[in-house]
Amino acid sequence: MIEKKYGVIGKPLSHSLSPRLHNFWFKKNNLKASYSLIEIEKNQISDIINKIRTKELHGINVTVPYKKAVLPYLDIIINDAKATSSVNTIYLDGNSKIVGENTDVYGFEQSFINKFEEANLINKNFLILGAGGAALSLIHAIVKRKIKKIFISNRSTQETENIKKKFPFIEIIKWETFSHEASEMDVIINATSLGMKNNTDFKELITKFKSNLVYYDIIYNPLETKMLKNFKENKIKTFNGLEMFLYQGQKSFFLWNNINPDIDEELKKEIITNLK
Repeated sequence: MIEKKYGVIGKPLSHSLSPRLHNFWFKKNNLKASYSLIEIEKNQISDIINKIRTKELHGINVTVPYKKAVLPYLDIIINDAKATSSVNTIYLDGNSKIVGENTDVYGFEQSFINKFEEANLINKNFLILGAGGAALSLIHAIVKRKIKKIFISNRSTQETENIKKKFPFIEIIKWETFSHEASEMDVIINATSLGMKNNTDFKELITKFKSNLVYYDIIYNPLETKMLKNFKENKIKTFNGLEMFLYQGQKSFFLWNNINPDIDEELKKEIITNLK
């Protein structure tokens, strides 16, 4: 039996523990397969997709900054990927079609949205920081819960305008003023790469906020960004991106192998150990 090859494309990738996650599951499920980091430039996307078509690669994940950039190279986009125009999982189907799917929505639903009663979220003010593929996934998951009080702030105003075209009820807050507007928010979500290991960070922390604020950071490496740590020290309920990472990976693994791998304490220990 030949070894199947998988990987994640993006740039930079030094923070990613996706190989640890999937190689753990391959070993656990006795599959002859391997998963690696594939750091590429944007102009190399078509070459990678061709490798899936020729079965040199059997599937890939997509991370920053290519979740939208891969769209023109796919034959089909389905389900949450179609709704968000953001893809993080790619594979070849039984009809030899390159399929793009989005497992980030599922990851966010399992790690955050589903932990709250709908009545406790529906009238809350949500502030999303960031306007890339990850932000689109989070907004889609939030909108599915019929939440309409959504605000967005991003360094690039063009990206926020594009999101507003898709979700006209969203209100845009200028990047320079979001920390001041934060005091009116009930839930703040960091969907940027700011604070990620080996990356730049927020220039300033949010210092004025509601005492019952909930803060969610999609970053899992480190487990506590400076922003999250700041809120935690102020007794604010916080969530990091570890569970979202695990659940989105679980769904990707299922799409590739038709096996639903376990998310257990042994796995969490494996990942957390490699974050230190």
